[in-house]
Amino acid sequence: MNIELQGLQARHPSAAANAPPALQGISLQLSAGEQVAIIGPSGAGKTSLLQVLSCAQQPTGGELLLGGQSPWRLSSHELRLLRGRLFLAPQVPPLPPRQRVVTSVLAGRLPAMSLAASLRSLFYPADIPAAYEALSHFDLSDKLFDRVDRLSGGERQRVGLARALLSPASLWLIDEPLSALDPMRARIAMTALVRLARERQITMVATLHQVDMALTHFDRIIGLLKGQMVFDLPSAEVTRERLANLYEQQEQDDEQAQEFGRDALLAESDQNSLVPAPVVMHCR
Repeated sequence: MNIELQGLQARHPSAAANAPPALQGISLQLSAGEQVAIIGPSGAGKTSLLQVLSCAQQPTGGELLLGGQSPWRLSSHELRLLRGRLFLAPQVPPLPPRQRVVTSVLAGRLPAMSLAASLRSLFYPADIPAAYEALSHFDLSDKLFDRVDRLSGGERQRVGLARALLSPASLWLIDEPLSALDPMRARIAMTALVRLARERQITMVATLHQVDMALTHFDRIIGLLKGQMVFDLPSAEVTRERLANLYEQQEQDDEQAQEFGRDALLAESDQNSLVPAPVVMHCR
């Protein structure tokens, strides 16, 4: 699925009225079957971008085209069909705690299943070998029949990624897939995701805090800062200087915000010191 953004703007629904937009003037194009990593400091707008691409959040301005279609101009039925071609893997996958892993993984097929088949799969998993194979890509096949609430955070994250392999989606939107994984598991997971996306010609957009992983596994890197696109480059052209500019500016802003907060607290403390202390009275 190809993606086209022109001057995209978006604001988080729960943001304060005076807060800056989460995304400001984002313009980019992705060809069908292309894989790209999005990097940037916390609060840069990476997750907001995935929410917009997954049609979970409506942009406030600009143009969004997915497979040549403008999602918010479609009928409700057409929009539902489009969403069935998208797979969003959030950082913390919403897996029912009492569900078996095999059922959670096979749930990736739900958009392509009828209501009767989806209900039947809750009690009688339809394709156990497919779930086993999907989990094996993430070194998790031994957990096939375990309950989700008995998994660690990293194991749950990998179950969420395994669902993508069984989904009918042509666009994978992967949000911080390595946040709960140790370095070895992270390398295995990232290698599997990128390799399978390329083999199946699936478009993939992944947000990552691990810059080294992004540079190793992706040919194209997009840098976001304060909701704006700082660069869109081949990984070979993402230099140390560019990375330093991307992250150091945010660190300076955070330090200024901390200093402002300390100054405000000191001012409040000084003002409180002018108020007479309360008199303690004892009643007999």
